[in-house]
Amino acid sequence: MINNGKFIISLDFELAWGVLGVEDMNVYHENIRAVQKVIPGLLKLFRSYHIHATFATVGFLLFKNKKELLENIPALQPHYHRSPLTQYGAYMNGIADTDKDDTLHFAPQLVEMIKADPGQEIGSHTFSHYYCLEEGQVIEMFEADLHAAQKAATKYGITLQSMVFPKNQYNEDYIKACTSYGIKVYRGNPLTGFHRLRSMKDENYTRKALRFADAYINLSGHNCYTDEFINQSYPYNIPASRFLRPFKKSLQFLDWLKLQRIKSGMLHAARNRKTYHLWWHPHNFGSHSKENFNFLEKILAYYRLLELKYGFKSYSMIELVNEFEKLKA
Repeated sequence: MINNGKFIISLDFELAWGVLGVEDMNVYHENIRAVQKVIPGLLKLFRSYHIHATFATVGFLLFKNKKELLENIPALQPHYHRSPLTQYGAYMNGIADTDKDDTLHFAPQLVEMIKADPGQEIGSHTFSHYYCLEEGQVIEMFEADLHAAQKAATKYGITLQSMVFPKNQYNEDYIKACTSYGIKVYRGNPLTGFHRLRSMKDENYTRKALRFADAYINLSGHNCYTDEFINQSYPYNIPASRFLRPFKKSLQFLDWLKLQRIKSGMLHAARNRKTYHLWWHPHNFGSHSKENFNFLEKILAYYRLLELKYGFKSYSMIELVNEFEKLKA
């Protein structure tokens, strides 16, 4: 057992590959374009507070141009029954030729920036933003996707070891498949029933409403995890504790509750030598950037207080796994 509480941050780095069900696409694209500034801002803030994080990155982002991307897509591809989910085929027609012309779909410079920053991990968000629970795909397609993701990362000298499943969709077969492709750890879902995500067609408004309310009031507990829980399976499961919901002007009056909800979970983890896992998407900070960064800094300042008082420590996902494996050696 590690003799301190653990603070994990993971970010779903996907750009336009994660577009789904967005009402105002123009606003969404502006959020994505702003990621060019958000990533450097996050890295600067993380350095200031000695934060290590995992940037779970869609493999498509790693390429510099469309030609290179098309040459590396797997022959075995998903054919989702819900056509808006498909990232291949006709969707590719809307992609510009190079990363200079298309900051919605390519981000090699940002990947290099993250890689060069000590303590930051490049993890996997699959190659194509793959949906594991949707109809029109089978596990062999997922394995082809995993292989393509590792191949793309190799160009950067990266071996992907941490997995964040798109839309948090997975099952035991897909988790087991990850082990053959170098994955040692994944971000699981919180254990409460309404946090256990399903395929998109099986979701309902009641479950979404409960997850929303849980961000402000304690419906599901602190969602912190013991070392024994994380160590009971392989790949290791470090479940999410809390999604950092972005600033919304109409809900600003509730921000103090949202902050208190996160702080109480962090305090519980620090006092009880458990793990607290916070996550969000970089593009969530694309609008109202000032307010989102100010809110995050309040969380990180609280982390430093817990670090000084309880020895609370920041890890990337793979760093925590490496600590566990040292204890087992």
